[in-house]
Amino acid sequence: MIARKLWMSVTLGALLLVNHAARADLVVLQYHHISDATPPSTSTSVSLFQAQLDVISELGIDVVDLHDAAKNLLSNNPLKRQSVALTFDDAYESVYSEAADILQERSLPYTIFVDTKAVGNRGYMTWEQLQTLAERDGVSIANHSAGHGHMARKLGETEADWQQRITHSLDSAQAMLQEKLGTDLALFAYPYGEFDEALEAEVAERGWFGFGQQSGPIGPLSGKTRLPRFPMANAYGQLNGLKDKLASKAFPTDANALPDGIMASNPPTLTLPLAEEINPARLTCFASGMGRIDFKVLDDEISIKAPKPFNSRRFRYNCTHPAKGGSFYWLSQQWLDLSKPED
Repeated sequence: MIARKLWMSVTLGALLLVNHAARADLVVLQYHHISDATPPSTSTSVSLFQAQLDVISELGIDVVDLHDAAKNLLSNNPLKRQSVALTFDDAYESVYSEAADILQERSLPYTIFVDTKAVGNRGYMTWEQLQTLAERDGVSIANHSAGHGHMARKLGETEADWQQRITHSLDSAQAMLQEKLGTDLALFAYPYGEFDEALEAEVAERGWFGFGQQSGPIGPLSGKTRLPRFPMANAYGQLNGLKDKLASKAFPTDANALPDGIMASNPPTLTLPLAEEINPARLTCFASGMGRIDFKVLDDEISIKAPKPFNSRRFRYNCTHPAKGGSFYWLSQQWLDLSKPED
């Protein structure tokens, strides 16, 4: 937590001067496969992908370069308009065969997060295909680890062993991207969206932005090493909820007030400080697989806790609250149960 706080480039005092309802935030969309023939849980059909891009265009939302937009927004250089960035995890072949030409025809920038050990394997892009895309205007290639392993420290794993393991995965992948493609972007996407404070500190030490898989937009108070993205697979990317996601605003809570995410108890408790923009009567919170859940309002904070334990390795609390202009403040807190089996 300390490392993350030190790396925040703006102070909370200055940020309180920002009009949260009127500001423009960055929405990042996360894709895996763009295909009608790959696993449904991680796939977006070609027709749905096209329709999502149509909605973005119809709303007049700027599609921007991920690194530049995140750097500006988190360096107290506000975005002029609500913006969206497109990201693809794992470098699946369908991104090359299906999505790339669609995006080139529309002149849209995007970022591919690459598991360097998977390159050339069945279903993944080759280095030659990645090079072809890297040479196109607006295409960025970034680090998604070497091997796509679970990177939070495992139960029973010594600190020295963990340090050796993640240092190799982070740095060998970055070196390979530099060697093969000449790219050294300060971007990292956590495999499975899993992270803990120690891993965040490693990402911060390298000066990288770290992206998870918890939903929500990015605003000035977001943490640079736990940036949210909206999953866009078929189950989550349907058009009836897309407009709300694209227009959403980051919850007016300093990321440094959020917990690590490694559970101390099951179900975990999320405590949020009361903010001027938040009326508890209009707040709605959900838990993965449980639907809407209750919360308690204390003197100066909101306490959120699911009614029963979770059985999964990863789950989330999602909270929304109306903002001006018909948009919603949106916060997603990732939780990780290290006692559960890895994928």
